[in-house]
Amino acid sequence: MGPTLRAARALLLLAGFYLLGVALLAALAGLDAAAFTWLPASVSGKLAIVSVLLAIPVVRGMLMIRRPKDDEPVGLRVGEADEPRLWALVRELALASGTRVPDEIVLTADVNAAVSEYPRLLGLLPGPRRLFLGVPLLTGLSEAQLRAVLAHEYGHFTGGDTRLSALVVRGRTQIGRTIEQFRTKAEAKQDKERARQEKADAKRLAKGRKTRGTDVSGAGVTYRAMAGIYSWYGGLYLRASLSTARDQEFAADLASARIAGRDAAASALREIPVLDSAHDFYLESYATLGAPAGLLPPRGEFFGGFGRLLTARELQLADARTELPTEPVSPYDSHPPIAERVRRIEALPADGRTDEAKGAALGVLADVSRTLAALEDAALSDEARALRRAAGWQELLDASMSERLTALDTPLHRALAMHTKARPTVAALLTVIDDGQVWLMARRLPLSDEAVAAKGRAFREFVRPPLRGLLTTMVLAELNAQSLLTWEFSWSEAAVVRFPGDSGGEALDAAVEAALADHPDTGPLRALLPPTVGGG
Repeated sequence: MGPTLRAARALLLLAGFYLLGVALLAALAGLDAAAFTWLPASVSGKLAIVSVLLAIPVVRGMLMIRRPKDDEPVGLRVGEADEPRLWALVRELALASGTRVPDEIVLTADVNAAVSEYPRLLGLLPGPRRLFLGVPLLTGLSEAQLRAVLAHEYGHFTGGDTRLSALVVRGRTQIGRTIEQFRTKAEAKQDKERARQEKADAKRLAKGRKTRGTDVSGAGVTYRAMAGIYSWYGGLYLRASLSTARDQEFAADLASARIAGRDAAASALREIPVLDSAHDFYLESYATLGAPAGLLPPRGEFFGGFGRLLTARELQLADARTELPTEPVSPYDSHPPIAERVRRIEALPADGRTDEAKGAALGVLADVSRTLAALEDAALSDEARALRRAAGWQELLDASMSERLTALDTPLHRALAMHTKARPTVAALLTVIDDGQVWLMARRLPLSDEAVAAKGRAFREFVRPPLRGLLTTMVLAELNAQSLLTWEFSWSEAAVVRFPGDSGGEALDAAVEAALADHPDTGPLRALLPPTVGGG
């Protein structure tokens, strides 16, 4: 489908949204007219009020013209004076693609690259262009792969995709917000009805009468019906517009292979899902590690540490590159599966361009450390930037683990407190085990239906695995409170805990196993604990 047909389809889909709104308004007006003709004034007046309330979200959706300002990623705008080599590369590839250079480059904090355009006259005339380029993406790509990514994005410019996106995004946003307005009003009606019924039940209960419970299924039904109509059209709209988007992705892939080389284009596609997964892991396990303790990594390291992780785990990542996503594409996925895209590119004839630009993509930045620090200022929230900076990653790990263990409140803590009617401590738990009460206490843990129904040995087998983990965590918290634990930071594997006297985790595992055996022995566990706790 060429640009002209795609534009016509986008216009028709957008026009359909307005026609749906007009049809619904006409239907409401028709119902009101019939009500005033055939029904008493008291009834028809109430129906007219309902019609007006239903019409308001429809009209608001139809009058919403501007694209929401928060649709684009937050980032660091860089001019040619800031990043001369990056801009030179962007200009070179724009020339090779036969398209206009972006007006702005915005460095972002995600594993992604994207282009946008703000055209005029519903996409018929060109407008300002922006290139969004994720610094974590640069961290993991070679320069050749970066060239392939940029060539792919330029393929969207040359195909007119960015102009059409103004129409598609406008319609998608209008439908989504109209649905949201109806759902919000339906939820408000249900909340109001629930509060009314709960108040009535409270009065019945105070009078010693039986309560009726709450049933709000009938509240807000008209709003939900209107939301359902728009949801139906929204599904049709998304399936039609996003199928076109998938064709555009294939076309942009071909442009990438033509300009940057077949192998660079294919390897970039293989790399991106790996980097995306690794970056999610990095953010959760490293960059935000100190958040519970009110700490951030050293300045520039919130995004800068990602490169160290990639280097340390290169062997693990190499295996992931061969496992491309092949899951079925949903009707609303704008991108085809990576595996299919790679297959199509690798099926192209070899072009002999295997040794081009093998340097790191981060090399196109003038001052990597400065950019990483500036990106933190642009991308992190005010609350995040207000956190204290750790002196290093080891301090971040130590503070984080200490905070997590100090604030520990597990199901075992709660079950022990209920059983003993006292503060839950390791010493109290050891006494419960020695008294043969641990399995009775375990009945107070959150259990599956099968575990609740089990008895004797079967119950113990159900409960022992989770209890083993909970007890281990409780002991670690106690050792940490006594300043007897040390943590070893690592980029290549999970943090390793070091125990007193280099006893190692094996000794703790064995001690916990002995304490939870059918014939329990708490001696090994007491030996690992300080005398004030273990009683040894």
